[in-house]
Amino acid sequence: MDESDVGVPPWPGGEDAWPDDERYDPELLAHGDRRNVADRYRYWTVEAIVADLDRRRHSFHVAIENWQHDLNIGSVVRTANAFLACEVHIVGRRRWNRRGAMVTDRYQHVRHHPDVAELIAWANQENLPVLGVDNLPGSVPLEGYPLPRSCVLLFGQESVGLSDEARAAAIDVLHIAQFGSTRSINASAAAAIAMHSWITRHAGVLEP
Repeated sequence: MDESDVGVPPWPGGEDAWPDDERYDPELLAHGDRRNVADRYRYWTVEAIVADLDRRRHSFHVAIENWQHDLNIGSVVRTANAFLACEVHIVGRRRWNRRGAMVTDRYQHVRHHPDVAELIAWANQENLPVLGVDNLPGSVPLEGYPLPRSCVLLFGQESVGLSDEARAAAIDVLHIAQFGSTRSINASAAAAIAMHSWITRHAGVLEP
């Protein structure tokens, strides 16, 4: 597919027909909008899109440990944007691979914590329970779990899972039911399932 087939062309009718609305970006109106955004945000500035998302954000947060430069973080950020998470929290290394985010980090609030202790201190200050998600002995099923409306869903590194400190800090550790031969599923896939579980419980199938 050619890049010109993606998105929308310049606003029809030329500059004289441009909408009189400060949310619209003159550059996008003049040259077209090829970004990966929902149709209702076509031609809008980044700032206008973020402001509209902030008006509607859900009350769950997503946190992921980043001790080994986990390549899944970008995908987690993209999914958090899709499900309109309040914030994504990167715990550990500040730098993360943004490629998987597909530029959605421009629209998704991302906060950094140097370690789990600081994340937990922040969550306690905000009165947010922290729930770990990992396939561990003693974990409880995500399916049917009463996810709080306001909470932090905490995920560990790919392959190694939650750190010992994260496991100890979580009020519960939840696992996702599996039926095949693999020991675990991809971290970004697990995050997507957990976020959607929150959506089905608290947002339902209402129009976004």
